[in-house]
Amino acid sequence: MPPKPPRKGGAAAKGQRASPDRGTGGTPPPAAARLEFGETDFVALCDTLRVSDIVRANAWKTYEKVSSADGTLVGYSEKKKDMWGICIFIAAVDLDEMTFTFTELLKSIGMSVCTCFRLLREMDVNMDTISTKVDSNVSRLNKKYDVLSALYHKFERTSAELSFPLVLKTSWITFLLAKGKVLQMEDDLVISFQLLLCVLDYFIKLSPPAMLKEPYKSHVSAMSINGSTRAPRRGQNRSTRTSKQTETDTKVIEVLCKEYGCNLDEVKNVYFTSFIPFLNSVGIVTSNGLPEVEDLSRQYEELYLKNKDIDARLFLDNDETLQQRRAAAPLQVPPQAPAWVAAMNTIQQLMMILNSASDKPSDNLISYFNNCTVNPKENILARVENLGNIFKEKFAEAVGQGCAEIGSQRYKLGVRLYYRLMESMLKSEEERLSVHNFSKLLNNNIFHTSLLACAVEVVMATYGSKLNTETDLSFPWILNVLDLKAFDFYKVIESFIKAEPSLTREMIKHLERCEHRIMESLAWQSDSSLFDLIKQSKEREGQVDQPEPTCTLNFPLQHNHTAADLYLSPVRSPKKKGSTASLNPTPIIDAQPVLAPQTQKPQKSTSLSLFYKKVYRLAYLRLNTLCLRLLFDHPELEHLIWTLFQHTLQNEYELMKDRHLDQIMMCSMYGICKVKNVDLRFKIIVTAYKELTNTNQETFKRVLIREGQYDSIIVFYNLVFMQKLKTNILQYASNRPPTLSPIPHIPRSPYKFSNSPLRVPAGNNIYISPLKSPYKFSEGMLSPTKMTPRSRILVSIGESFGTSEKFQKINQMVGSSDRQLKRSAEVSTAPKPLKRLRFDIEGQDEADGSKHLPGESKFQQKLAEMSKYCLL
Repeated sequence: MPPKPPRKGGAAAKGQRASPDRGTGGTPPPAAARLEFGETDFVALCDTLRVSDIVRANAWKTYEKVSSADGTLVGYSEKKKDMWGICIFIAAVDLDEMTFTFTELLKSIGMSVCTCFRLLREMDVNMDTISTKVDSNVSRLNKKYDVLSALYHKFERTSAELSFPLVLKTSWITFLLAKGKVLQMEDDLVISFQLLLCVLDYFIKLSPPAMLKEPYKSHVSAMSINGSTRAPRRGQNRSTRTSKQTETDTKVIEVLCKEYGCNLDEVKNVYFTSFIPFLNSVGIVTSNGLPEVEDLSRQYEELYLKNKDIDARLFLDNDETLQQRRAAAPLQVPPQAPAWVAAMNTIQQLMMILNSASDKPSDNLISYFNNCTVNPKENILARVENLGNIFKEKFAEAVGQGCAEIGSQRYKLGVRLYYRLMESMLKSEEERLSVHNFSKLLNNNIFHTSLLACAVEVVMATYGSKLNTETDLSFPWILNVLDLKAFDFYKVIESFIKAEPSLTREMIKHLERCEHRIMESLAWQSDSSLFDLIKQSKEREGQVDQPEPTCTLNFPLQHNHTAADLYLSPVRSPKKKGSTASLNPTPIIDAQPVLAPQTQKPQKSTSLSLFYKKVYRLAYLRLNTLCLRLLFDHPELEHLIWTLFQHTLQNEYELMKDRHLDQIMMCSMYGICKVKNVDLRFKIIVTAYKELTNTNQETFKRVLIREGQYDSIIVFYNLVFMQKLKTNILQYASNRPPTLSPIPHIPRSPYKFSNSPLRVPAGNNIYISPLKSPYKFSEGMLSPTKMTPRSRILVSIGESFGTSEKFQKINQMVGSSDRQLKRSAEVSTAPKPLKRLRFDIEGQDEADGSKHLPGESKFQQKLAEMSKYCLL
């Protein structure tokens, strides 16, 4: 038991308080009124942070769990105060009782923000004590810190023009206040950076020319000579004065935009629609010189204390709590980072693509509209306008009301891309079908909404990809804004990519990831049209009870479907059972349909068939990755697991409703291993699953059990999955197991990256890339075409290479690929299991049916308990 603190511990802590905040106030209640547990210093830390009794109790319980696990957090076991601070933070977030700011916590325990994030990650990986609520909070803080850190580095670089310390301090705090006032979603790096340029422009033009360097000195001098300085005019309204900028006045902002590759029109829009209203709202008068830094700092502190997060003023002091990340950290954007430059280039490429495009339908599109039996033009224009108003409103709600016009700008870019893609698709259909009347397709509301949503998503992702992290505007935000179902959005993705050859590799990969997310979970939401399609498929007379015959899985996936094939319920021609003929899309135009014989069976939906084929392939790829990791000693089990997995998706598809594909995968793996007496614990599966790409801990921490109730994947397995599939699972223990499902054919991604180097298999750092010129300018876009070899070997076949030793080294590496692959499988070990799973609160090591939901009947509990006799 930990020693009880003396009653004077709380009072002593009052005099030891070391808070970074001025005016955060709050005298803690006397120690005698508190629960008396924990060590004296723990109680003192709680007093310093003004936490409640319930937070103290939960924090101490978490600390006891952490400290009781031997070797879990190497290097931190001796640093009790660090661990106490982290545990207090976890408890306060979970209980919604944050009585301190994040910076105040760091100051109180003498820890940097990067160390804190790292420790929280280690606790989650090794102990799994972090709830999804804390995960979300830490992710928000992490993103905010990364954005602030990147912006401050940019500020340092440019603010060399502002040599006086007071000007530096005032301008940075002005930016922080503007960012907090203007942006509700503060992790939008692009708008934040554009706002920073506005602040720098403002303070550079306030500075005496003698203080500045070229070219700013000349531009500011010219403003004085031309009389366009910010001289006071007593009779003129302040907002009028600040908004009157001559062409000369914009020279500074033009230089800043050119230096950082920002779009001038966008920055000017931020200046006039967001920055000037901000200046007016906080009482900054442009004619009175520098604003009062104390007043700005006070206003910023009010925001900072309200948000309970990071005091970004400390960047000015190089404060140790805000020390920069190490290079190995996942999110880093120093000012010279290639990621920053590449991101700005991506935006510029998008602008170049769309500069020549129009906000209205082109003459070619108008011709297509006129050829329709029912002209869709008026409906298309009305739809674009209506959805634009909705988008603008939702964007302002998410980012900040001052950013409504920025939302309009981004939507207009999406509209340009939408019309451009529509025209490209129609041209392809015209060439493919030799028809001109596309009335049915062009009057389909879902098709248009999906195509527009995809175009806007590309624009949003282009602007939001700076830190390679998700924001509040990340997919599937656009689906909620436009009230579009994920399954309908999925139908347009492949056609969209094929119709726009200028899409960057980054955007193609983003859309492919959107497609994967839809197949994993979004299309399986309870209100999805997918379930209606499946039911219709199963109700077809004489049709085998499955959405997609498994016999087609071992044939290559045909990627010759168009948007018309998927949105207009096209069908594939009836074939004899077992036929291997490829899919033949039926053209859907506004023409007299050919009547099918009455004896012909109802035809099958191409969109459902293609969806299931893609789902099967994605499911198998993920399963194969997990099996290679966990079951290298039992390769024969993979086919059994896949058969159970595929059977569930095919015949027990209701289990996917409001759940995730990977939840079914992990349960299938666990069930087969149990029935085959292979010792593979759920903890091991979960630990390995965490290491897969694009995974989320909520997938196994929060699984739907029944309506409105969620629990861990272990509880889901016991109470839902195993109860539904018990009979099927037990068949694998018999001498006559079920017929094995064919392994899906795994093609290369249909979304080819022509300029991407291909990696030689077996893990060697060898890539094959087409010979390219150093840099070229084609179709109005900059295309960096040089590989950056760094520590790798860069070889151009057919050109002078150098010494023969390099080729010998490559030969050795390629020749040893098979041996390395085999050896890696032989020596591979299963991942270290989690010491204690948070969802395993009763200390149970496995799924054994011993945990029950509140309100369960005795019969349900008994049924769950029986499961261990069946499988364990």
